[in-house]
Parts: sequence; structure tokens; C-alpha cells
Amino acid sequence: MAILDEMNKVFREKFGAADTHAYFSPGRVNLIGEHTDYNGGHVFPCAISLGTYALVAPRTDGVSRLYSMNLPEQGVVEFPMHGAVKTDVYGWANYPIGVVRMMEDAGHAAAHGFDILFYGNLPNGAGLSSSASIEVLMAVILNDELGLGIDMVELVKLAQKAENIFVGMNCGIMDQFAVGMGKKDCAILLDCNTLAYRYSKLDLKGCSIVITNTNKAHSLVTSAYNERRMQSEAALKALQKVKAIKSLGELTNAEFDENAAVIEDEVERRRARHAVYENRRTLEAVEALEKNDVKRFGALMNDSHVSLRDDYEVTGLELDTLAELAWQQEGVLGSRMTGGGFAGCTVSIVRDEAIPAFEKNVAEAYTAKIGYAPSFYVANIADGARRL
Repeated sequence: MAILDEMNKVFREKFGAADTHAYFSPGRVNLIGEHTDYNGGHVFPCAISLGTYALVAPRTDGVSRLYSMNLPEQGVVEFPMHGAVKTDVYGWANYPIGVVRMMEDAGHAAAHGFDILFYGNLPNGAGLSSSASIEVLMAVILNDELGLGIDMVELVKLAQKAENIFVGMNCGIMDQFAVGMGKKDCAILLDCNTLAYRYSKLDLKGCSIVITNTNKAHSLVTSAYNERRMQSEAALKALQKVKAIKSLGELTNAEFDENAAVIEDEVERRRARHAVYENRRTLEAVEALEKNDVKRFGALMNDSHVSLRDDYEVTGLELDTLAELAWQQEGVLGSRMTGGGFAGCTVSIVRDEAIPAFEKNVAEAYTAKIGYAPSFYVANIADGARRL
């Protein structure tokens, strides 16, 4: 693999000669079910073939050194394997370091450190889960290299904890789960309330998943993500006065409509409506796909985007432009924003023969309106994080 040859060369430059092991962790794209994960609903993500690679060599002391080929200006980041704390100096490395700390806190202290070189081919800040990719990668590395024998679902939970507690981003479980548990040619229907999941074969009947990147930089930690979460929780509290529920995901659309008036704040009411309706939409979409009704699946993707735009308000000009342009194209069955929102990517189901025209038309119109071009990736659905 050319990518690993290049990484081997850089590893020797940065850390010296060593016997290394190679690992890979994918990114993810969520087909439907957005901002439902922390609201106790369902999501339908899949792992993609773009992701993060690592070369790893053990050290004899209690220190680890990390280097990212994507961020060479940050140099080698060195940290202790015991009692690590978050600091701005670590920059990007806070994500893998957080995993080390969470594993230590869970009773899996490392006997020694590592030299690790990272390289990712996920576009940065595109909402394809580069942070979850590197967190799960680090968890898999520690588990494998130290022979800990922790199962993947536990590793996924520890990776999520690293982002919640160490990094300070209050994300749900979806990203880490999709990255860790991904399966080639399948999407995962995951109940975020119970972590019950099943694989669903992605047979798109002569169509492909096309990811379109707005190329607008974004960071969810500084965005309104945590605010949306608080609004949803406030709406849940209001509903709990009249319904014995633990999460918004437990309600049907009809139950929500009957009781929505108890949420006095109009904004909070809209946030909750999105969470409830999106959850039901996700279940209906998976059912449609399993009945080979790709057309219905696409229509529900469109509805999802509208709800994210109007009720949850997490889209913005760039994502709305991409979705609306996609809806106008020949051979597009459905298109919506994917990920946390505010920037990042859309995901579209496009007939294979229509993809070249889709890319050309959307790129021209988007560039004319926004002032810079989008990027396109035809997604290959891949296996989860693993040693190569």
C-alpha cells in the first residue's frame, strides 16, 4: 500500500527505525437519523473507506509520542501515559490522549508508552467523524498492543467518553459506534437508547452514495451543538410532566403532537419535534430500504433535511444550497445534510449513470452562489476499525 510506504518513511524520520504495526479506522456517514442519538432515538450510519491510518511501535518507558502527517506544523506531541490532562498545547492530540486517560480511569492503565504516526485521508472538519475515527483507532491500538481483550462496544463507549469528558464535546454515541462496528456493504440501525443494533444490507439498486463537502470549515465544539442538546433536554423535562418517558425517542409523532403544548418555549418545541419526527422517519426509511423501495428512502432523506433546516436549525446557507441543488438534478433520489451540521457535508443517493452530470451541475451552481467549489466523494461502505 503506497500510503503505508510513505508513512514508514516519515515514521523513521520522526521516531527512528522500529518494527511497527499498522492500524486503520474509518470515517462514517449517517444516511438518516440526525441529532437523534443523544435524544434516545435511532440512527442509520455506515463506515466509509476514507479514514485514519496509524503506525505503532512500543516504547520501554511511560511516555508516548504522537505525530500527525496532516498537521506537521504541530510537530511531535509527547505526553505521559499516566494522569494525562487536556491542554491546548496538545492540539489535535487531545483526542487520542483522552482515550488513554479514559482507559486508565476505567482500570486499563498502560504498562508502557508508544511512538505513533497518524495519517488521515478524511477531509478535515467535513463532519465525517475524523475525531471519532482517531479516538476509536487509539482505543483499538491500546486494546491490541496491550492485550486487554476489551470488546468493541466497550471500546466505542470509552472513545465517546474521551470526547465528552476529556475534549468537552457533548456528542452522542453514533459516531464512535459506526466507526468501531462498521461492516462492509452494510449500514447499522442503532437504537441509541439501548445500543441494540442490527446490520442492514445496503443494496441501492444501481445507485451510489455521493458525499458532497461544502468545504466550509467548522468546529462542533464551538458551534451551537451543545446549545441544541440543552434545548432538547429542556423540552424533554417539560414533556416528562405529562408522559413517563426517559427520552424523546420513545414518543410517536401522534403522542408528541398531543402533548407538544406543554413545552412553553416555541424554539424548544421545534427542537423536540425534530427529534421525535426524525426518529420515526429513520425507522420508516430503513423499512423502505429493506423492502427495496430506494425511492421512498430518498424522499425521507429530503424530509430529514427540511426538518433539520426549519425545526432544528443546524443547516446554514452552504448545506441548504447543496441539498436544494441536488433535489433539482436528474437521477437524484434524495439528499440531506449529514453530521452535526452548520457546515460539513451532504449525502445524496444518485443513480450511477447520473453521477458525472450531478457533480458538474452542482459544482458549477454552488461555486457561482457561494464563491468556492465543493468536493465530491463516492462512498465505499467499509469495515470498522482494525489492525491491518
